[in-house]
Amino acid sequence: MKKFGLIGYPLGHSFSKKYFTEKFEKESIDGCRFDLYEIPDIGLLPKVLEENPELLGLSVTIPYKEKVFSFIDQLDPACREIGAVNCIQIRNNQLTGYNTDYIGFKNSLEKWLGNERPKALVLGTGGASKAVVQALKDLSIPYKMVSRSESDQPDFLTYDALKNNPDILASHYLIVNTTPLGTFPNTEEMPDLDINQISGNHKVYDLVYNPEKTFLMRSMEARGALTKNGLEMLKLQAEAAWKIWN
Repeated sequence: MKKFGLIGYPLGHSFSKKYFTEKFEKESIDGCRFDLYEIPDIGLLPKVLEENPELLGLSVTIPYKEKVFSFIDQLDPACREIGAVNCIQIRNNQLTGYNTDYIGFKNSLEKWLGNERPKALVLGTGGASKAVVQALKDLSIPYKMVSRSESDQPDFLTYDALKNNPDILASHYLIVNTTPLGTFPNTEEMPDLDINQISGNHKVYDLVYNPEKTFLMRSMEARGALTKNGLEMLKLQAEAAWKIWN
């Protein structure tokens, strides 16, 4: 039996198990299974590997995309640049880290934007944001990052600073939410934005996919913005992971 799986905490929101289980069935892929490994501490990863010697690949989700680095033996060069791992290939007890979030987001965003290259605001500074930022760089899209915490890095803003400078939100027509805010079951949450600055010129890409339309997306659509959830990105990154594992 070839085993694959997902590590993270919590995993109640997981897309991966359903996706891969259906993929195995639909494509008649025999002798494979995909399991969830909900570990409250990344230090438990070696125990998961020891108890499941058939594992050939793992996906990595919140909050371990950066914390898992210390367990990785080799890094894909692009993954080193991004600074986050969401896909691990396991061969001969060696763990190789990749980032398929980058592949999924870049391909999905490029298709959605067409030839447009609007200035972007990236909400959140966690592991997923690193893949998003690298994709924006590679697509030549200028961006600023928005976080609850202050930073001395250039192009970083707090939500308060954004509210105090309304022209920034009004002129950055692409908003990418990389935070988990709005994810089921807390579906009435959203990042602290002044939606009065949103217009029909805006496009909002929310990496959250459950629910299908987040509170952020609904609020933005009410102001005329176009919105997209993270489901297509997830499917693209899952297929990229499958190629890496095999």
